[in-house]
Amino acid sequence: MSLTALDPRTALVAIDLQHGIVAMPTQPYPGPDVVSRTAGLAEAFRSRGLPVILVRVSFAPDGADAVPGRTERGPRGLAFPEGWDTVVDELAGHPGDIRVTKHNWSAFHGTDLDVQLRRRGVTQIVLAGIATSIGVESTARDAYAHGYHVTLATDAMADADGEAHANSVERIFPRLGETGTTAEILELLAKSHP
Repeated sequence: MSLTALDPRTALVAIDLQHGIVAMPTQPYPGPDVVSRTAGLAEAFRSRGLPVILVRVSFAPDGADAVPGRTERGPRGLAFPEGWDTVVDELAGHPGDIRVTKHNWSAFHGTDLDVQLRRRGVTQIVLAGIATSIGVESTARDAYAHGYHVTLATDAMADADGEAHANSVERIFPRLGETGTTAEILELLAKSHP
């Protein structure tokens, strides 16, 4: 186990676990498995009075608030079905959870996530979600740059591209924080926050 500690004020940050994204094919784990593991983490955090942040990505119907700039692939010009940006039922419905809507890859850029965390005295985040190499990695990079301790639940995340997922988990995440499975994080949480 490469995990060493969870700070007294650690928050779970779940990235883009919403209907339209969870329904996409992902590797190495299917979306419902990622949701199930993240829901288990969320329940453990809630039961200990630790913050759970549900991040979703959304765009105006015309894409006007999508990230500008020239890209070969991106949200501009795509049509999104009704409800695609709604957080999945397994995570929704908990009034104490913090909700953040982003329009970029990172949950920090252009949102109040940092303010929400700092007001609650959070010094560490545990990250889960889809897609590993996009929303999760971008948020992990920004969390590290903002001075948070970062823990990454490697089996509670997935990507449309298996190689991209592996690259993030094996090469990028160890430089930004500590990695571990959901079971390892829950075990450490039970020891450090009985």
